[in-house]
Amino acid sequence: MKRIVLLLLVLTTAGASNAQELQAKVTVNSQRVYNTVDKKIFTTLQTQLTNLINNRKWTNDGFQGFEKIECNFLLNIDKVVETNVYQASLTIQAARPVYNSTYQTALINFMDADVTFKYVEFQPIEFNENRVQGNDPLAANLTAVLGYYVYIILGLDYNSFSPKGGDVFFQKAMNIVNNAPESRSISGWKAFDGLRNRYWLAENLTNTRYNVIHDVMYTYNRQGLDKMYESEPDARKAILNSLKQLRNFNDQNQNTMILQFMMQGKSMELIKIFQKAPPPEKAEAVSILSMIDVSNASKYKEQLK
Repeated sequence: MKRIVLLLLVLTTAGASNAQELQAKVTVNSQRVYNTVDKKIFTTLQTQLTNLINNRKWTNDGFQGFEKIECNFLLNIDKVVETNVYQASLTIQAARPVYNSTYQTALINFMDADVTFKYVEFQPIEFNENRVQGNDPLAANLTAVLGYYVYIILGLDYNSFSPKGGDVFFQKAMNIVNNAPESRSISGWKAFDGLRNRYWLAENLTNTRYNVIHDVMYTYNRQGLDKMYESEPDARKAILNSLKQLRNFNDQNQNTMILQFMMQGKSMELIKIFQKAPPPEKAEAVSILSMIDVSNASKYKEQLK
């Protein structure tokens, strides 16, 4: 089994299987270029990308149906750069179930605004982690980006079930960064391409100086959310401790991508967690959250009075 089994979610199945790991919905939105390109091309691309992600085995572990990671990939085609070459943004979302509940907590909710690729209808859509660049860097860039985020999702999921369980997948993502397609039109893979890109996310997740973030992911999910049904006060305390670790991390490592990445889309979840907390605990949570998630500080202060 690829992670600690949430036994109460298992209704009838008993044996492990070799099923694929992801249950992904891929959407290619071509509305912005609808009048300049045959829309059927993007329908074909959507089908090919869906098959690539869902039909490929990304790990050596056996997954049962209920263990599949639910995720969404939204590829927004922004413009046609030249014939068969497109500039797009990619929104990636993935979640994992919380023990003994119907709730799913976000693993990733991120938009990559810098995806340029070449696609000719019906061209093979393949990903080879040992040959990321392929014969044509622009044609290979889209599958390199998708492969990268698949490994990020797997790493985050495994991290949430066992301490540092996702290390091997974060390293695979970093290997893609190190061997990424290169072209004047391609960016997002290099340190100098910006402060919030694929390079920095993988760097933060593989930098041993930042190991505490992996502890936070595990504590927040397994000792926190997964324990809410069993003992809400103890679970809240574990979550508060993980937030304290993030505050200390932020104090020592200013302006890292990973902190912003981890807090993305978490504000309402955290508000609901601490709404029932005793006043001193609630006040401490507001103080910490206002420091590590500045963009939502007013929301925390207002809704956790």
